[in-house]
Amino acid sequence: MFRTSAKRSIEAQLVLASAAACLVWLLLMPNFRMESLRNQRLAVSLNNIDVGVLSSREEALSCLRAARRSFAAERIRDGSFDDALALSDAELTLTNAMARTDTAADLTDPEVVTEAMLSVLSGNVHATLGKHYTVKINEYSVNLADAEDVLALLDASLAVYDPEDRYRAELIQDPDREVNVLTAQVVRREEADAAPEELFPAGGTFRAQISVPGETVQDPESMDFSEFDLGLFDMDFNDKIEIVEAYLPDHELTDTDTAIAEVTKDRETPTIYEVKSGDTLSEIARDHGLTVDDLISMNGTLENANSTIRPEDEIIVTVPEPELAVRYETEEYLEESYESEPVIVPRDDWYTTKSVTVQEPSSGYRKVIARTTYVNTTEVARDIVKQEVTFEAVPKIIERGTKAPPTYIKPISGGRMTSGFGKRSRPTRGASTYHKGVDWATPVGTAVVASAPGVVTRAGWGSGYGYVIYIRHADGKETRYGHLSKILVKSGQSVSQGQKIALSGNTGVSTGPHIHFEILVGGSQVNPLKYVN
Repeated sequence: MFRTSAKRSIEAQLVLASAAACLVWLLLMPNFRMESLRNQRLAVSLNNIDVGVLSSREEALSCLRAARRSFAAERIRDGSFDDALALSDAELTLTNAMARTDTAADLTDPEVVTEAMLSVLSGNVHATLGKHYTVKINEYSVNLADAEDVLALLDASLAVYDPEDRYRAELIQDPDREVNVLTAQVVRREEADAAPEELFPAGGTFRAQISVPGETVQDPESMDFSEFDLGLFDMDFNDKIEIVEAYLPDHELTDTDTAIAEVTKDRETPTIYEVKSGDTLSEIARDHGLTVDDLISMNGTLENANSTIRPEDEIIVTVPEPELAVRYETEEYLEESYESEPVIVPRDDWYTTKSVTVQEPSSGYRKVIARTTYVNTTEVARDIVKQEVTFEAVPKIIERGTKAPPTYIKPISGGRMTSGFGKRSRPTRGASTYHKGVDWATPVGTAVVASAPGVVTRAGWGSGYGYVIYIRHADGKETRYGHLSKILVKSGQSVSQGQKIALSGNTGVSTGPHIHFEILVGGSQVNPLKYVN
């Protein structure tokens, strides 16, 4: 009991002593920190050059900001800031001045430190970035020295298609961008030169469309051929051009001649060509500077040089094109033969697979003013502005069916194909070595259906076929179903596609229960698998 009370008394005294010690520490600590901060001295150096002693990091940063402002102000005063940006190192180092024997502990006037920092910045300019231009055309970009180089590049792209130098490029504010991005437009020189001065703000940027007051447009059909101003009619860039100011080192610039060569040189660009009537693979390849093997390698639908191509098929070809595409229109006087568009006469009682030419075409002859639109060297559109026909062309007249032809389905469900179409070993005595249809093994009594709608022309015994059914279809084809066990239709009966017409069997010359199926075109058997869906 005594020991327990004594122990509790001792513990209570220890707790009180600890609390008293904590209170003393809390009271004395703020005075100690304040005294420590009051006596702090920081030796300041910029780029390893001592510039003074200050009392805090914040004061050092304030001096550096002031030095930077003064550095920029000096460049503005001497005019160099308008054309370039200077880069100067600014590595600030702070150390405890009391721990260094080589640094005076006395504080330095912040203005003196700022001046010292300015001197260090001015003496450490290691790069100058000039104000230049970056030109972006699709995925291509190039850095040029000034606006004159940009215009020289754009004008060189136009000059390829403008030998008479009628057009030139102008820089304008991009109307589709909120930021300060320029783009280019093409103007006719004589119109731009005659425009009022207010259309050209500082820097020579053309910003308005030009119109001539009182100008009237004459109807081309009422004009004589000699009155047309033939040649280049209009020009514009066909690609999006973005031009931005950028501060860049000189070594990142491209000289004008190199930039022009890069932008105007041809590069191979995959393009879709639509097959026209009369085209052959060899002609298409030749016209695009390719070989037939090149076309085959680029087009998975072409198996070999004998692959069939049809009008309106699309074939991938490569066309040489420059980085910057130019769209332009020309007006030309031509005397030419011409063809009339074919006349298609629809026949609703014919299938789409049937067409008959009822009138052969013949060429006409005419004089025309043609306005042709090109993208680079590729013709993309052509309009006849005026024409005088010497003698009319005669159109080709074609009667063509409009009904979709019938489809063909497999005559049984399931089954295992045991013999395909074509040459084979004789399966049994009396059988042919050239199989004229397709066999599917199936149990006797399997339902046999009509492959397509038609009229039964024969239903009965057919020698080697055993029990057989012939059906004539509206598109002229015929189907045959052999080795049946039971016939469910009769000759002259109309049947629909999928209608049950018989049961499979093993009659006639047969090696086992199966269905023999044929399709005939023009009276000759063909491979049914090419027609069955």
